[in-house]
Amino acid sequence: MSVTPKSLNNAEHRRIAEAIRTAEESTSGEIYCVVAGASDSYFYPSGFIVTLAIVLIGFLLSLGLEAWWLTVRLPVFLYAQILAIACALAVLSLLPAIRIHFVPRRLRYQRAHDNAIKQFLARNVHITAERTGVLIFVSLAEHYAEIVADSGIDAKVGQTEWDSVIGGLIDAARRDELAEGFVTAIGRVGALLAAHFPPRPVNPNELDDHVVEI
Repeated sequence: MSVTPKSLNNAEHRRIAEAIRTAEESTSGEIYCVVAGASDSYFYPSGFIVTLAIVLIGFLLSLGLEAWWLTVRLPVFLYAQILAIACALAVLSLLPAIRIHFVPRRLRYQRAHDNAIKQFLARNVHITAERTGVLIFVSLAEHYAEIVADSGIDAKVGQTEWDSVIGGLIDAARRDELAEGFVTAIGRVGALLAAHFPPRPVNPNELDDHVVEI
């Protein structure tokens, strides 16, 4: 499904894992990080949009031919459209990296958001003892990042604070400094967790301290 290569090397993985361990020393909360190359293959939405565009162009072309007193037999015109659609779908099939460029931004962001929620549940970030798990999620193809916080911490931290953390992470990713962005975001999330959920006398590590690439 991914159309983007893996983004982090081994040293960066270790650096992010260490940042998570350091942040969690001062809180009973848990931090989990996921990087997705892409949140959808986008074949079907891009295929639909390209097909619709070809049909619309064909309709406009038929009006132009009519205005110029030119005649094209209907079967020939239909065969030409079918061939154009087939060629376009073949190109989308062979070149997955271009599909996302035919998809509206709103749909891209919705797919990335849905993937963030899916990862939050699939990685068990929602089953920590005090409901203080936080997922830091980035989907590279969509240029999208999100923090998904469980109910315990989300009730105490406003959306403005999460947005500020995400803004810094996105800026770092744009500078091709994704690892640095994660380290900074982890530190800021750790500080927010520590302010509301200090470490317990017995403070087990409930989630793995690493970043997952999918």
